[in-house]
Amino acid sequence: MEATGTDEVEKIKSKFMSAWHNMKYSWVLKTKTYFSRNSPVFLLGKCYHFKTDGMYKALNSFQSYLAGDGSNFDKINMEISGNVEEFRKDFISRIWLTYREEFPQIKGSALTTDCGWGCTLRTGQMLLAQGLMLHFLGRAWVWPEALDIDNSEAESWTAHTVKKLTASFEASLTAEREPKILSNHHRGTFQRNCDGSEMRNEVYHRKIISWFGDSPLAAFGLHQLIEYGKKSGKIAGDWYGPAVVAHILRKAVEEARDPELQGLTVYVAQDCTVYISDVIDRQCSSLGSGRADTKAVIILVPVRLGGERTNMDYIEFVKGILSLEYCVGIIGGKPKQSYYFNGFQDDSLIYMDPHYCQSFVDVSIKDFPLESFHCPSPKKMSFKKMDPSCTIGFYCRTVQDFEKASEEITKMLKSSSKEKYPLFTFVKGHSKDYDFASSPLREENDLFSEDEKKRLKRFSTEEFVLL
Repeated sequence: MEATGTDEVEKIKSKFMSAWHNMKYSWVLKTKTYFSRNSPVFLLGKCYHFKTDGMYKALNSFQSYLAGDGSNFDKINMEISGNVEEFRKDFISRIWLTYREEFPQIKGSALTTDCGWGCTLRTGQMLLAQGLMLHFLGRAWVWPEALDIDNSEAESWTAHTVKKLTASFEASLTAEREPKILSNHHRGTFQRNCDGSEMRNEVYHRKIISWFGDSPLAAFGLHQLIEYGKKSGKIAGDWYGPAVVAHILRKAVEEARDPELQGLTVYVAQDCTVYISDVIDRQCSSLGSGRADTKAVIILVPVRLGGERTNMDYIEFVKGILSLEYCVGIIGGKPKQSYYFNGFQDDSLIYMDPHYCQSFVDVSIKDFPLESFHCPSPKKMSFKKMDPSCTIGFYCRTVQDFEKASEEITKMLKSSSKEKYPLFTFVKGHSKDYDFASSPLREENDLFSEDEKKRLKRFSTEEFVLL
């Protein structure tokens, strides 16, 4: 009886908290993000310019940083595009994953929302989603419907929020599901006259989003990530740091059973060191069914950009990383809030914000609505506000891509490091060659080795608390 009473109290408490979070995170006030017309804007390796006057001077300055004397700048794969609409289309095409409410209850808890605690998991999902988009769609892909979602949509979300606050609170207390009110603007299916390639891309677009659905069966959904997090001592409702999320994403990809995902692996740097042979071994591991192709790899590097605050000496390095097309973004934020950084202009980071509570979408149904998975407008934040704890991500399709990437990033690390030691390093050989107790490739019954658990525990205590 006592246990039953405790469960009821937890359920009531959860519903009160859900109602509060619905109110707190559902208000979307229209705020404009201003961009300079005289400075280039970088988004995950692509450079956009809104005005030519003064722009080339800025580009040349950045070129000098990337290449030292500028003579090797042609080795950096950077695409320069023009006009505001192209940038907006590219940004909106990125997958946006935010707080959700009224999804299936998380196992072992009474929670049906991640409002207030799941933001780092959401930013980790966004980084992994970008890696999957590069893997299946390529960097040049943009969603054909992207420009149909604009800032006016955000205004309609605000009006929708005002209408539903009372109903949301009452539904949370009575355990009734709030009726879903979907936008009428994009209810239709993909009905363009498109060729086979465009149809294929749309299939993968939906498939990638479905892998992040808020249900227990979704490979990279919140429910699965929380299960992997339990192996490092985390439970639903806890706060997660960028380094812990990196290891959770690695386990999620390793455990994914969808045949489409067997050609991808994830490597997490150990103590700010990427061991080249370990990465290549992962890429060359068997794909099964007799296939001899190498796997693509997403490399995640947990780092600290300073002590209590971000060291401004690292600004140019972060810019350099975000200017590379194989960069899949940064899991970071400012103190108490996690953001997904995917670009910059001047000394401001461009990011996608998970702190917006949206209704559960059942991605298992045919032609589920896509608009809530794409952000209508970017946000900017000064580098000075950035918390030093973050995880940087890269995607390399082949071993040759990885070798090229490691060379380019090493040059950036050397040129940006004013001290003796860079933020992280690429070294030849395996981790075991440097007297590490365990290899990252070793299969174990437990999802995390004892060595990994120790590192995760240390990361958890060192990182900032995310709300």
